[in-house]
Amino acid sequence: MKTRYFIFISYKGTSYHGWQIQPNSVTVQKILEDALSIILGEKISTIGAGRTDAGVHAIYFCAHFESISRDLSSKNNNLIFRLNRYLPKDISVNTIRKVGPDANARYSAISRTYKYYISRVKDPFFDNSSWFLHGKIDVTAMNDACGLLLSHSDFTSFSKLHSDTKTNFCKIYKASWEEVDNRLVFTIRADRFLRNMVRAIVGTIVDIGLGKITLKEFEDIIVAKDRCKAGESAPAKGLFLVDIEYPEEIFISE
Repeated sequence: MKTRYFIFISYKGTSYHGWQIQPNSVTVQKILEDALSIILGEKISTIGAGRTDAGVHAIYFCAHFESISRDLSSKNNNLIFRLNRYLPKDISVNTIRKVGPDANARYSAISRTYKYYISRVKDPFFDNSSWFLHGKIDVTAMNDACGLLLSHSDFTSFSKLHSDTKTNFCKIYKASWEEVDNRLVFTIRADRFLRNMVRAIVGTIVDIGLGKITLKEFEDIIVAKDRCKAGESAPAKGLFLVDIEYPEEIFISE
């Protein structure tokens, strides 16, 4: 009999073509499945909490898998040690938790939180983890735009074209910008996200900060439900998935 587990990982996305397995591409999912299969001695398939684009990072990512092996929870620290020794240095396993048979890393999630980082000065140490943006920028206007996001639910204008999603409706719970040292940090939390949605929002809000569009034009873009009306997507390297919220009752205490 197989038991289902949630595995929580972190990864630096610079060298990967996103999370999801794709032909002729190096992906996080493929690397993780290979590691689990070899260490556990059985064929392991995973289902991730969602997709991340090529170059996007994850401080907190979750996938579920099933195994005939026993005692794979985090109290078995030897398994995590063996996985991390096998995995490349830019992927780490943090926790493994036993869950009920119907728990799903994607569909059981209550919310997801992303952060986007913009560097205001050239910094070689943040080159692969932020968007270097030079010039004066109006952060107050950018936060005003965040307020407009909270009053809408259809984000077709910020969705990747020709995606296979069934609905473009999302509930955004939080969206805000803050200045931290020489960086701007955008935080957004929602029940779900469309493909490319956060990067498209960031790219368009930055246009407001740079004075290229007004708040009224930003809201018109949302209402238009047309990706061609929005700004260019911000570079993938500045985006981090930082949290996924799950109901505690899906986890099995041991």
